[in-house]
This record gives sequence, structure tokens and C-alpha cells, in this order.
Amino acid sequence: MKKSHGTAALLILLLCGVVLGGFIGSLAGGTGAFGWLDYGQTFGLSSPLVLDLGVVALTFGLTIRISVAGILGVGAALLAYRLL
Repeated sequence: MKKSHGTAALLILLLCGVVLGGFIGSLAGGTGAFGWLDYGQTFGLSSPLVLDLGVVALTFGLTIRISVAGILGVGAALLAYRLL
């Protein structure tokens, strides 16, 4: 019987994979041999959206950066989840 680890474990592993992949990509961006790991695209709101209600001011902003290292980190997280 196969044991299921649940959605929470998958989400935690995916989050760790994205964060570690992005960190490795930003570190490798300055090197010559591994500079391709930082290659990617950034999309989202370039300037935050501000909603001023008089009493409360809300600021909304979202920027997502997808890089090769981030994709490799997600792949490693999925592999780790399958091996659990």
C-alpha cells in the first residue's frame, strides 16, 4: 500500500524548490560558466497599485521571476516528493 504525504508536503517542497532555485540562480548569474542558470523572464505589476480609502491605504503588487534555476529547483522538489 502506497503512503500519501498530502498536499501540504508538496506545497512546502515546491516553495523550497522555487526559493532555493532562485537563490542559486542569482548567485550563479555573475559567473561565466553557470550564468545561464539566471536566464529568465520577469512579469507582473511594474509599479504597485495603491488604493487610498482615506483611513487605510492598501498597496497591491506582484512580480514573478521565472529562471532556469527556478525551474530546475521545482523539478528537484517534485522528484523529492515522489521519493518520500
